[in-house]
Amino acid sequence: MASHSSYQNMKRFQENQSSVQVFYFQGFLFTNRQQILISLAIVLIYIFILLGNALIALLVCLSSQLQNPLYILLGNFSFTEICYTSVIIPQTLVHIVTVKKTISYTGCLLQLYFCSSFGCTECLLLSTMAYDRYLAICHPLRYSSLMRSSVCINLSLLCWAAGLLGSLLPLLMVSKLVFCGPNQINHFFCDSMKLFALSCTDIYTSKLSVFFFASAVVLGSSLLILSSYAFIMGTILKMSSTVAKQKAFSTCASHLMVVSLFYGTLIFMYIASPAMDNNEVNKGISLIYTIVTPMLNPIIYSLRNNDIHRVLDLKMIRVKMFLYSKFNGSINSRLFAET
Repeated sequence: MASHSSYQNMKRFQENQSSVQVFYFQGFLFTNRQQILISLAIVLIYIFILLGNALIALLVCLSSQLQNPLYILLGNFSFTEICYTSVIIPQTLVHIVTVKKTISYTGCLLQLYFCSSFGCTECLLLSTMAYDRYLAICHPLRYSSLMRSSVCINLSLLCWAAGLLGSLLPLLMVSKLVFCGPNQINHFFCDSMKLFALSCTDIYTSKLSVFFFASAVVLGSSLLILSSYAFIMGTILKMSSTVAKQKAFSTCASHLMVVSLFYGTLIFMYIASPAMDNNEVNKGISLIYTIVTPMLNPIIYSLRNNDIHRVLDLKMIRVKMFLYSKFNGSINSRLFAET
């Protein structure tokens, strides 16, 4: 009875002491010169991420030639990349160049939620893109009926809804934690595992729930991608024409590269890097995942996609013609006014 009452008193004391309203990021250990160089590099990469992904999303929205399931999904994925990086990079830049590296308790929870929701949405979109390629290559005659534009839009909305609603679970689990004193996050953004390490209450149930949620999303989507490409490879190998094989593989090459890059860094960050038990290495891997990977995605799709090349060239020609007509019109009107 005495031990039970003391436990209750301790629990009540911890709940009363959970008054942490601000978290401090330890961030990176940089010298002043390194901070300037890193900041410039991150700014340039972030601008490229915004411009590259926004260009792909706009081309998909504005071009009738790209109004098909593959590019609708690609446009959604590019927009998600913009959202994901915008949740992390601007604040990371501020924390690199300033001494006060703080975030409010509410801001930390919001950042955790949006990182989780956009990351989850990206996983689901990539698996949906793999399913689209499976239908296009393995069932080409039924593709137009199975993957109509309306079906593709509904699948995209489903990915967004699952990401936004499913990520409420880790948000709920973390919001139930009690923080009694330590409020220094050894990272550059709010990560659930880092917050669990700061809690003074029992984290077993919360940590297990978040682990199962992340595993279900990552493993579920990766299994769907692997099974889709297993059927795709089987179909390609059965093709008698070498040209048909090359054409089929080229339609999957960009997606395969993005999937390998995305899941490779994701698995390394959450499986291999914790085993190293080196905080600075873990931060470096997280930096690659949150900044470098989103930068490479538009490069992969723009360099290897002839449809995007054609649409972009057409748009550039129209812009040049528009500017040329405007310029000639202004010169002619000026000459007419002078005469």
